[in-house]
Amino acid sequence: MTASSSTPTSIEAARHTIFDAGLTVRKEVLGEDYVESALARNAGTDGEALQKYVSEFVWGSVWTRPGLDRRSRSLLNLGMLVALSQHHELSVHVRGALRNGLTREEIVEAILHATAYVGAPAGLAAMRVVQETLTAELGPLDHKAGQ
Repeated sequence: MTASSSTPTSIEAARHTIFDAGLTVRKEVLGEDYVESALARNAGTDGEALQKYVSEFVWGSVWTRPGLDRRSRSLLNLGMLVALSQHHELSVHVRGALRNGLTREEIVEAILHATAYVGAPAGLAAMRVVQETLTAELGPLDHKAGQ
């Protein structure tokens, strides 16, 4: 048997294993009803492939890694979803965070913390670029003219 003839079979078996692991974690974190509903809603549609991808690569390849526990992953997700303004997904992951052991107070603090950083760093980074460009184009700010 050549390597090329055995590769698709072993790759498909590996993908199936990762998908199954991801589906298990996804259901444990988000709830079986939520996941089954998402899969059923997308079955036979263009979205079916995306549901499979999310289960395999997000939940199977990332959430099953040993480096962080689920509680930590949930905490990270809350901050990232705030930063991305993904409110529907944020709602889903708040529920997952509760399942993963975060308290109401911790979730509220995570949102407050993310809000401070999502607002301030983005504005500061943008202002650095704007200031550099304005100085290059118009010269330094004339403090006397502004008074």
